[in-house]
Amino acid sequence: MRILFLGDIVGRPGRDAVAKHLPDLRRELKTDAVIANGENAAAGFGITEKICNELYAVGVDIITGGNHSWDQREALAFIQDQPKLLRPHNYPQGTPGRGVANYEIGRGRKLLVINVMGRLFMDPLDDPFASVEAVLSSVRLGATTNAILLDFHAEATSEKMAMGHFVDGKVSLCVGTHTHVPTADTMILPGGTAYQTDAGMCGDYDSVIGMDKGVPVQRFRRKLPTDRLSVASGEGTLCGLFVETDDSSGHAISAQPIRRGGKLQATPPLD
Repeated sequence: MRILFLGDIVGRPGRDAVAKHLPDLRRELKTDAVIANGENAAAGFGITEKICNELYAVGVDIITGGNHSWDQREALAFIQDQPKLLRPHNYPQGTPGRGVANYEIGRGRKLLVINVMGRLFMDPLDDPFASVEAVLSSVRLGATTNAILLDFHAEATSEKMAMGHFVDGKVSLCVGTHTHVPTADTMILPGGTAYQTDAGMCGDYDSVIGMDKGVPVQRFRRKLPTDRLSVASGEGTLCGLFVETDDSSGHAISAQPIRRGGKLQATPPLD
């Protein structure tokens, strides 16, 4: 299975970067599935139903979430009718929506997507390790499903790395989101799981993690209340990770970072 994962889409520059580059990437990479983290897609804070549908229209198949999943209050209602929109699975029981879903990916193949959120330096949620373990106890990679993707939305690199090793061999891809900076540790772990600590963001990198520079700099310098954060408005970079898996085992065959447009150096075309 050929899977493209896109990091946090931040505001209009991120959405524009996805709309500009994703159609060509789908053709170039011959993708079977595109998954994107969309929790910052609406002006940096949450996602709307209109934006969900716009992302589907340009080639995103499944959208994951994180700590900003509910910043647009309408999401509490429309997520129930959006089976391809996820929020972290380790939210308390009774939270609207779902954090795990199985998708048909053509030729009878199945992709299981899991979305969980970390706890270090984040809102306190249920244990993400126990949450993932419970999901994986009822599925088997390469048997009940052809591929499993885990979006671990977390702040601490140590927690993300620990999760990667915890699920090694049990999922096809464990990729981190939330910190908006692409890490250089793309690899396949010993058990066959593709891993990257953070996929980066789809957004304007002439910024502070996608936000206009002025307000964040003043917040750090003065430690005083400032104006509301606003999304940086320059050209966005599309950042993500492309993984090819073996349909019979579910393990990763290759894993390569993807960057297109904007300020960051683009990755070369894949063979």
